[in-house]
Amino acid sequence: MGREDTVDSYYAASAHPAPERRALEGAVDCDVCVVGGGIAGCSAALHLAERGLSVVLLEGHRIGWGASGRSGGQALFGVAAPQAKLERLLGASDARAVWDVSVEALTLLRSLLARFRIDCDWRDGYLLTAVKPRHVAELKDEVRELTGRYGYRSVRYVERAELRTQLATTRYLGALYDANSGHLHPLNYTQGVARAAESFGVRIFEDSRALSYEPAAAGRVQVTTARGTVRARQLVLCGNVYLGKLAPALAAKIMGVATYIVATEPLGEARARELVPGNAATCDMNWVLDYFRRSADHRLLFGGRVNYSGLRSFDAPAATRARMLRVFPQLEDVRVDYAWGGEVDITLNRAPHFGRLAPNVYFLQGFSGHGIALTGIAGKLVAEAVAGTAGRFDVFARIPHANFPGGVALRRPALVLAMLYYRLRDLL
Repeated sequence: MGREDTVDSYYAASAHPAPERRALEGAVDCDVCVVGGGIAGCSAALHLAERGLSVVLLEGHRIGWGASGRSGGQALFGVAAPQAKLERLLGASDARAVWDVSVEALTLLRSLLARFRIDCDWRDGYLLTAVKPRHVAELKDEVRELTGRYGYRSVRYVERAELRTQLATTRYLGALYDANSGHLHPLNYTQGVARAAESFGVRIFEDSRALSYEPAAAGRVQVTTARGTVRARQLVLCGNVYLGKLAPALAAKIMGVATYIVATEPLGEARARELVPGNAATCDMNWVLDYFRRSADHRLLFGGRVNYSGLRSFDAPAATRARMLRVFPQLEDVRVDYAWGGEVDITLNRAPHFGRLAPNVYFLQGFSGHGIALTGIAGKLVAEAVAGTAGRFDVFARIPHANFPGGVALRRPALVLAMLYYRLRDLL
């Protein structure tokens, strides 16, 4: 299989130079083998190596090739599942523990940027916007819940008049603003975490897809690639939707949902600042949502238009540009320079899915659109668990997850039908 180095995205075009790491050839031994070179895998490798463990990381393409290097770049508080749902699934105490980890995720992200001098255009600020009157009521309730019950003081409600000074659009009725969340260049961030891991001795092999794993002698596990093997005491799977047939039991509990992003031509600092004066990342509350932010070189990056069908039958760049113009019609004259897509690994309940497939085989997946911050802390939690302190990891492992209905053949059509209901709600 030939190497797929990059996706033709704005991020790839504006990424810092990164080394081309060799493929695995022959047999190597280590304490822990990590599969997947996104943020979760690189963070797990870094935190394991910081604990003195020898680590090998296998990536099928290049570091950041998947969702970590293609996403909207928004680092957000919380998880995709509402706290009320987590309380129903876990109880109040464990749901609070999940919340606390999600807030620590943002602290960890800033710490990694500072410790390892990762240049990835970090900016503070996030707006969650109301499109409908019911969204306004929901956001006000959420602000009261977060500030009161959870003591999360960085959020506040933004009335419509003030919001017009933060976003040059009439589309939104109000917003929740969080000063603790923010946005960054995700590919540069992922590569920065990978370099940090290497500084602690992690051996990273690119173009080295893990094809299978099996128990080996002395309680170890052996991972096989096209040209080599890794023998390890522990295995951590961080491939999400790209694991393929490596772990079929995990594939049944997530689904890759295609989402698309466009990047405009450079607008110039003045025009970009007029669009989003506060430079906050923005996302709306619709089920089929829009999200956007400014780039460091004064473009607008605009995403949305999810595709649950798995088909490529519509013009995604044109559809995404049309959604952008619905928010910012003043960009009608602006050229789109880049358009790309990728798959978000969603779970049925939208909660993250962590756990074990065997006593020495761990996995992290199902970030459901909240991956920029959560993947970093997930890597830290799995490193804690491997090292023998599994309390926080096990809270997440207790979240119950059902398979997507319909099996291999019918699961996607079943999801398409379900999503039609939510799309109709967006329109009402």
